[in-house]
Amino acid sequence: MKVYGLTGSIGMGKSAVAAMLRREGVPLFDADAEVHHLQGPGGALLPAIEARFPGTTGPKGVDRAKLGAAVFGHPQERKALEAIVHPAVQAARARFLRRHRSRKFVVLDIPLLFETGAQKRLDGVIVVSAPAWKQRRRVLARPGMSAVKFRQIVHLQTPDAQKRRRANYIIHTGTTFTDTRAQVRRLVACLGTKTGG
Repeated sequence: MKVYGLTGSIGMGKSAVAAMLRREGVPLFDADAEVHHLQGPGGALLPAIEARFPGTTGPKGVDRAKLGAAVFGHPQERKALEAIVHPAVQAARARFLRRHRSRKFVVLDIPLLFETGAQKRLDGVIVVSAPAWKQRRRVLARPGMSAVKFRQIVHLQTPDAQKRRRANYIIHTGTTFTDTRAQVRRLVACLGTKTGG
């Protein structure tokens, strides 16, 4: 089984491409969705997070604003949170890989793929990309987003041009939905024919 990583900077259309891959029948592991599940109502990580960051959880799960305030700008606190979250996500990913081991290939949706060095453990990387003006317009249309916040997020991510240079496959989303879906279908057909090492 081949394992490919899917990544892309904020506002590039990665979620839309992930949904298209799923519709094409590709098994896809979404690390962010897993974190939301683990930190949501009744989530497995709530007791550990509450113990380490008192007052940041409740009946609805993690209070993202409170937890964010506790870790944002505090590297030691962020590391403490990662030490709780990362092992649980890795365990879920391992279960996903075991469940789909008979498939030709699977895709792992990894937002900070290059930033965490995850590409070293993959058979290839799919980067979702769009023109900078389109990215900015998409992100600034989100509720609660500001130009300052957008710049801070982009600053923490590997630049799009660098991601494209390091990609094995690129899906361009600066075009129409129909064209993007056609690119995804071609990619799925291409990956489905690859065998061996």
